[in-house]
Amino acid sequence: MNIRLNGKPCELEAPMTVAGLVEANGYRPELIAVEVNLAIIPKNAYSTTELSEGDVVEIVSFMGGG
Repeated sequence: MNIRLNGKPCELEAPMTVAGLVEANGYRPELIAVEVNLAIIPKNAYSTTELSEGDVVEIVSFMGGG
């Protein structure tokens, strides 16, 4: 299955959930926000939200600073 992840083509094994994608890419769920096709996915839905061919996914990390 092919998606776009953070603006770049990405090939995944299907089926894949948002939780699986987050884990496979080494993100810490508590420090990110995930958007699929312009919709923000609630953290409690990561494990039940399945990705589909052609989805556009953005993963944004929160950063501290001053």
